[in-house]
Amino acid sequence: MVTDQPRPSRPARFPDLTALIDARFADADLADAVSALDASSRAELAARTAAMVVAAARRNLPDAVPSEAALVGLADDVGMETLAALWRDAEPVSLAGALWILYLLRQWCRDRGEEITQLWRAGEGYAPAEAAVAGVGSYAGADQVREMADAVLRGAYQGDFAVALERAAAFFRVVAAGRAQRGPDAALAAGNERAAEHLAAAARAWRAGTLR
Repeated sequence: MVTDQPRPSRPARFPDLTALIDARFADADLADAVSALDASSRAELAARTAAMVVAAARRNLPDAVPSEAALVGLADDVGMETLAALWRDAEPVSLAGALWILYLLRQWCRDRGEEITQLWRAGEGYAPAEAAVAGVGSYAGADQVREMADAVLRGAYQGDFAVALERAAAFFRVVAAGRAQRGPDAALAAGNERAAEHLAAAARAWRAGTLR
């Protein structure tokens, strides 16, 4: 039977991030192309690409690319430079800003796992509640630290996004506590604390439905 009622809209199918980038900046150096945009256009691009990758994973579309596993390793495929060009200058308390911090954390844990492990071990005794939230494990090794960073991204895409952000915030706070025990690291400790504050604020915004 034919009716005048509109058909329900179907979920949008999201292309993979590299395809979107290729379409938006064909034959252009991404960093240069993004920097040439005005501030509002850069902010819009950051918001759109961040929303795209989160929606693709969380809607669990059968033909959605990239998959959750690919999204966890997104920086491995497209490069941190690509993600930096898109998201690094986004507002810290935004979807793009939060994702940038999570990918930066993952890369940091992969590249400097032993150093971060030492900071974790130095700080966990001074921030036991935060250590429990981060969920790395007592006296963790570099492998456990790296797995935590991957687990946070998996949780962001397939679990409770706010909880994933809170885990990452707690991890930064433990690392900041570890740095505080080392005089020359005071400025870096403050940076870790700011990252934790931004992630915690993003988690609250996500729960309120206002994180964009």
